[in-house]
Amino acid sequence: MHAHIVLSHPEAKSYNAYLCAVAREALEATGWSVTATDLYQSGFDALERASHYRDRVQSQRFDVQLEQRHASDTGTIPPEVAAEIANLDRADFLILQYPLWWHLPPAILKGWMDRVLIYGEVYTSKMRFEDGRFKGKRAILSTTVGTSPATYAHDGRSGDIDLLCWPVNFTLAYVGYTVLQPFIAYGVEAGLRYSSPAEVEKRLEMNAKSWAHTLKTIDARPAIPFNRMSEWGSDGHIAAGAPVHSPFVRRKKELELE
Repeated sequence: MHAHIVLSHPEAKSYNAYLCAVAREALEATGWSVTATDLYQSGFDALERASHYRDRVQSQRFDVQLEQRHASDTGTIPPEVAAEIANLDRADFLILQYPLWWHLPPAILKGWMDRVLIYGEVYTSKMRFEDGRFKGKRAILSTTVGTSPATYAHDGRSGDIDLLCWPVNFTLAYVGYTVLQPFIAYGVEAGLRYSSPAEVEKRLEMNAKSWAHTLKTIDARPAIPFNRMSEWGSDGHIAAGAPVHSPFVRRKKELELE
């Protein structure tokens, strides 16, 4: 079995980089092979732009989907994008390792998704969700946050962590992955206003041990349910009688009942 890690943190000695190393060690100890892409250290260009495409369909304006599909069809996908797609094709298991900044992943990871999950080669209207390119493969988010689990509860001041992770999880499900419940490393404080250095160090080490255990027992990790294409009506709404797995749909329904 092979795993690929995409690391998104600008500091090579960051806690996120450390968790990347923990993941590699834990998986290799159980017989996995592991590769990693460090987006910052590799200088990955997160900005999708016309200059990435050497054989343009139209030069007057940059239509992203049109150029992505043309590059897919003509074998002219930018080499750094093709290399990342090859990493994903090779891997049975994908880990996205990143800090939560302003309630979102770092911009470089969003840019990686914009460029690598390319229209045509990776997804089309007929190649998504249960028919996605990466069906049969698993993926997980490993995310660090600054404060406690309580602040990321459904009524926490930092926002519901399930909702904050949902867009990235949904993106992975869209291209076919079976998405496992995310691993959240809580209390990774940038400052020491709330904890002593010793307390922070102890919490960080506990997080790392928990992450290693998660990976060594990854087959027991539950998957997040997502609706299949057959469960959506032609109007884009959830079909009558279908289960509702999106937390956004569910919560809106609850509001309507109040």
